[in-house]
Amino acid sequence: MIRPFIDPAFNPQERGATLAFGGNRLDRLSEERSDDGVERALETTQTRLIGITQGRTLVRLEDQQMCSLMRLSEIEPYAPKLDRAVLLGFQDEAPRLAVPLGLDPQDQALTLPQDIKLIDFRSLAAQGTLDGEELGVVAQGAATLAWHSAALYCGRCGGPTIMGGGGVKRVCTSCGRESFPRTDAVVIMLTISGDRCLLGRSPHFPPGMYSALAGFIEAGESIEMAVRRETFEESGIRVGAVRYHASQPWPFPHSLMIGCYGEALETGIDADMDELEDCRWFSRDEILAVMQGNGPKQADGSPALFIPPPMAIANRLITDWVKEVVKGEP
Repeated sequence: MIRPFIDPAFNPQERGATLAFGGNRLDRLSEERSDDGVERALETTQTRLIGITQGRTLVRLEDQQMCSLMRLSEIEPYAPKLDRAVLLGFQDEAPRLAVPLGLDPQDQALTLPQDIKLIDFRSLAAQGTLDGEELGVVAQGAATLAWHSAALYCGRCGGPTIMGGGGVKRVCTSCGRESFPRTDAVVIMLTISGDRCLLGRSPHFPPGMYSALAGFIEAGESIEMAVRRETFEESGIRVGAVRYHASQPWPFPHSLMIGCYGEALETGIDADMDELEDCRWFSRDEILAVMQGNGPKQADGSPALFIPPPMAIANRLITDWVKEVVKGEP
């Protein structure tokens, strides 16, 4: 018997749900899938599809808003590869699919109708013109399709794999091994010392941007261990108590950002300059000034110092600390 899942504790205002890509409420029904789930879904008029290609989503403009969910007939002109579509779940029992498109966004000859755009995931999140729940579904679709494209061969015997359960797994045609979509766990942490926080600059950041430190959780590590190790490796700062704050799905390509606060046990920075371009302490007043647009300026009047945009969990970690939403130290 199919048992739809309804999250009894869901609160649209909880930290994770208010972050970009964090509003997905599809009923996944992963244990109830059949191998012909995609084919059956494509026969249902209630089915809606999300088209994805090269880090971009096909969207339709509607009254200053965007919509990525399209009927099969609406998405057919854009070369959907239906044999590679995956079933993401159900919204009020209506199937939701993600499908790769045979479009090249870099093709100079590509022309789309005026109300149709191919928009990258970051821009979709930053613009805020796509419904929050729908943006979460886009993230799930992007991550799932990315995993399938990277798991075409068995990790044990090297044999070719085929999709099973409508997209919830791949099965090796040689040895029968089943593999399942992976999520890469990443800790992102704001280290605190009294009225100061530790921020760093990666070489690939835009000029002037500082952010919380981050790194992948390694095999056999707890979240707390990863926070302490990554902070020390990048900044030379030892961390004591660690406190979880919020998490964010991050479809680049299939990560989960786990936001934490850490209590610094020391303040002397010995940064890994192969990893970072700069790392330093900022006072609460300094960051507050930046948030209010009163931070240091370039000669042309543009900000000389800024933090990540609101779509990123790093912004939430920093701004919640500055606004003292987080009471006390970690």
